[in-house]
Amino acid sequence: MRATLRTTILAAAAAVTLTACTAEGTGTAATTDGTTTDAATPATTGTDDGGTTVTLTDADGAEVGTAVLRKDGDAVAIDVDVADLEPGFHGFHLHAVGLCEPASPDPSDPAKVGDFLSAGGHLGADASDHGAHAGDLPALLVEQDGTATLTVRTDAVTMDDLLDDDGSAVMIHADADNFAHIPERYAPAGPDEQTLRTGDAGDRIACGVLEG
Repeated sequence: MRATLRTTILAAAAAVTLTACTAEGTGTAATTDGTTTDAATPATTGTDDGGTTVTLTDADGAEVGTAVLRKDGDAVAIDVDVADLEPGFHGFHLHAVGLCEPASPDPSDPAKVGDFLSAGGHLGADASDHGAHAGDLPALLVEQDGTATLTVRTDAVTMDDLLDDDGSAVMIHADADNFAHIPERYAPAGPDEQTLRTGDAGDRIACGVLEG
């Protein structure tokens, strides 16, 4: 009897949820009989909670996934979904400038040119070393099929920070991020300047713009 009651309650709750989504209506969602009906679309720029969906592209302009960023209390929640990347760990950061241009100059060193260098350094790089930048995020782990998902919440930045006058960028790097954690037995003098900037995460392979 208890199992029957629980099943009934869950079914009713699912019906209420589906009805609520349908009322917001513009996308599609599956019903219990396999048909589809109007439902809410994913969060996009201009939603009530200040959320935005960022399209992540590689240097050739091909879409590799999305990142959805939204206000979550005093923090920012980020949901990432990507495909067609090399398996393994990849550095994942928020960069200071909302420009994702291939073969572009570094704003701090115009003589240096590379993919997505237009996005500048990590958010907060002027305030601390890597590992403690406001834009430092957990590494993205790509599975053998080239896909990865990640959900992270950070109170080191706000949506206002991300959507300031020059915007910001979501960035995926080619290599793993060591977060500048280099034990003294390997480097008695401590991490070098490059490691303190980027954690040796390598080239920038995918980028998405948050426009200010």
